[in-house]
Amino acid sequence: MLLPVALSVLVGALAQRITGMGFALIAAPALVILLGPFDGVVIVNLCAVVSSMLILPRVWRHVEWSRFGWLVLPALVGTVAGAVVAARLPGPVLQVSIGALVVIALTVSLIVTRTDHVANGRAPAIVAGAASGFMNAAAGVGGPALSVYAVATRWPQVAFAATAQPYFVAIGIASLVGKLGATGWELPALEPGAWPLVIGALLVGLGLGELLHRRIPHRAARIAVVVIAYAGSAAAIIDGASKLWG
Repeated sequence: MLLPVALSVLVGALAQRITGMGFALIAAPALVILLGPFDGVVIVNLCAVVSSMLILPRVWRHVEWSRFGWLVLPALVGTVAGAVVAARLPGPVLQVSIGALVVIALTVSLIVTRTDHVANGRAPAIVAGAASGFMNAAAGVGGPALSVYAVATRWPQVAFAATAQPYFVAIGIASLVGKLGATGWELPALEPGAWPLVIGALLVGLGLGELLHRRIPHRAARIAVVVIAYAGSAAAIIDGASKLWG
């Protein structure tokens, strides 16, 4: 069990460093299957916070703090609703819902990339932030809603990837506080020695990403993230459905 968990975290961290937001898309479906929907998403939220905190100093000068503010405030509201949903839904239902949310978010983001319409004003940021916060707390995947906003507003990739880091730190901490508080502050019951292994895998993944991010084309990395995320989400849906109706 520990090796697949560590591998999921490593590959997710690698994608996060290369693309700016791939960690949850890759790690969430796998960890949901391996650890259960609630514990799996808690691990995703925790690792995403650590990952973004480590990346942030490298991209600090490109962060757009005004846009960050308009996104993070509604996102913090969305995390409250997402944390309540995650704490109250039965495990199999939550697992199927997580897989479905990832599939829907990915599909919407792909459709938006093919449109010529440019969104303007504060309303898109508010809607995207609220949706991202809810999905981050409920399913561990706040990135797709943010990606849709970035594409719809033609947000330059460098500024988007940089601003995403403090954003994920803020909503990740809010999601953890909300979910753990709703369950009496019980941490995921991992095997002995699992936490050092998870953190080690995260650091190794980020280190590999640092070495490879200039050598791997960004487009190729994004395509790989989408393919893996779709496959993992389908597996999570099938596994959850089998527990629900088995």
